Amino acid sequence: MLERRVFLLLGALALAGCNKSSSGSPGSDGGTGNAAAAPAETIALNGAGATFPFPLYSKWMAEYNRLYPNIRINYQSIGSGGGIRQIAAQTVDFGATDAPMKAEEAKDAPGKLVHIPTTIGAVVVSYNLQGVSAPIQITQEALAGIFLGDIKKWNDKKLVETNPDVKLPNQDIAVVYRTDGSGTTSVFTEYLAKISPVWKEKVGAGKSVKFPVGLGAKGNEGVTGQVKTVPGAIGYVELAYANQNNLAKASIRNKAGQFVVPSPEASTAAAEGIEMPDALHVSITDAEGANAYPIASYTYILVYEDAKNATKGAALARFLWWAVHDGQQHAQKLDYAPLPAKVTAKIEARLKELKSGDKKLLDGV
Repeated sequence: MLERRVFLLLGALALAGCNKSSSGSPGSDGGTGNAAAAPAETIALNGAGATFPFPLYSKWMAEYNRLYPNIRINYQSIGSGGGIRQIAAQTVDFGATDAPMKAEEAKDAPGKLVHIPTTIGAVVVSYNLQGVSAPIQITQEALAGIFLGDIKKWNDKKLVETNPDVKLPNQDIAVVYRTDGSGTTSVFTEYLAKISPVWKEKVGAGKSVKFPVGLGAKGNEGVTGQVKTVPGAIGYVELAYANQNNLAKASIRNKAGQFVVPSPEASTAAAEGIEMPDALHVSITDAEGANAYPIASYTYILVYEDAKNATKGAALARFLWWAVHDGQQHAQKLDYAPLPAKVTAKIEARLKELKSGDKKLLDGV
């Protein structure tokens, strides 16, 4: 199971002329995509938030550490709700969330916060059924019925009829859900509210909702652990957690009527048909397209447009530039989908707007 906290030594940019990047991440050598020269001193950055992208963020931090060993980043994987609260309170330098910040949450912040999309992931419906290896096919109606508590047995006719070749047991379904303020929950319940009027009316969508039935667990890690150990369990986790823990993954029927297994490619298909607005956050659940996985989502890092500390702000801006360029090569290997090129172009423009007072943080890019 992944540790809930990571303390990694990451790097500041090295001497001028040392670090050209094939994808245009900023360095200090005066070439394409470069930022102003980075400070040589050690800089401490603190972040907190979503567990959804944690496996990828950990990889990015390790790679960035290998390149630039003088920045210290402490990222706490505490859930999207905690990330939003902490960045609004300025107790961290950046927050991480899968659910875009709401207007009322933004009002609590002392300055303008901007969303930086970092990757795309899939929320997987995972289950624990002894002897069942093939991906179970679940319709929209059956999925909502399970989490509403209306479908109580694995051999319910609504599951049997879409899985004629699978011997489903006469076993109780044990629902597992997130107890913390969670972007993963927000994505999952947003989808259920879109496809089930009953769910929308009775439960709704959000980072924290009152689930009608089930057992609660904290974080993607906690849900993964419960699903893995409780016979008959079903829960929702990010794809990387499911794959790393060898959890079974359901095939969910999408808007086009096709059953789709979660994958980076299917998440990309969900994002392709939806234009990213200038606000840089958008829902891609229940997307059109035969190949689209219906429970996919962007995830975001939240930063202040006007950094209180110019040195920290510049270091963070350079890391984010690297993450949305060079960092994307690590996404698919860890079960995330790289950002579409047209979205990256919009992110570049937004990162170039980040400032501290009158000074742009990425001057020279």
